[in-house]
Amino acid sequence: MLSIIVPVRNESENLKDVFDYYTKNVKDFKYEVLIVNDFSKDDTLNVARELEQKYKNFKILDNKKKGLGGAINLGIEKAEGDYIAIMMADQSDDINDLKKYFQIISSENLDAVLGSRFLNNSKVENYPIRKLILNRIFNLIVSFIFWNKYNDYTNAFKIYKKKALVEILPLISESFNIFLEIPLKIISRNYKYKIISINWMGREKGKSKFKINELRSKYLFTLIYCFIEKNLLNLKK
Repeated sequence: MLSIIVPVRNESENLKDVFDYYTKNVKDFKYEVLIVNDFSKDDTLNVARELEQKYKNFKILDNKKKGLGGAINLGIEKAEGDYIAIMMADQSDDINDLKKYFQIISSENLDAVLGSRFLNNSKVENYPIRKLILNRIFNLIVSFIFWNKYNDYTNAFKIYKKKALVEILPLISESFNIFLEIPLKIISRNYKYKIISINWMGREKGKSKFKINELRSKYLFTLIYCFIEKNLLNLKK
């Protein structure tokens, strides 16, 4: 079974679309969607619980440690599937890529499938230009430091074997930097993974929670932490 973790904060106007998104498009395999409310200030939690009564395959979790890091850790803890995908509530990720992820990871005995929005076959629409430039510069730096060809570390949308995620715990990042920490640990610890092209489209409803200026130091901290861990692991071998 596939567990899909969807962290949400102040997404009440978008929630029904999220429930419909999976219900209408995922029918080929057994799955659950874990909607993790991350200290929303609107009625996201109440709306989610009302929708849970009308839809199958959804579970509502209320985060106890504020931040995406806490939401993702809680989702991993409560997930019942053998595989875990992380997706955002803005529906920017292609549901067909989710199906491709699951087919590949379950048939090829991999620990992770790492999607990239920046390969030849990828399609990206409505990506804010400033954010795009900073994204490409940062990912290039990470690839150089870790001497790895992967080029989209910071994107949330990836799929992992639950066993592998449990083994790399604890995840210490508190915000969007958790999406950097997870693939770096997977790569540094020599788990089996595959890189594929994926698509991305900018959100049409609600507001992005990603704030570049607020996250610079957090990404830097995660990068340094994972680099130190990688070298400590190499020393132990």
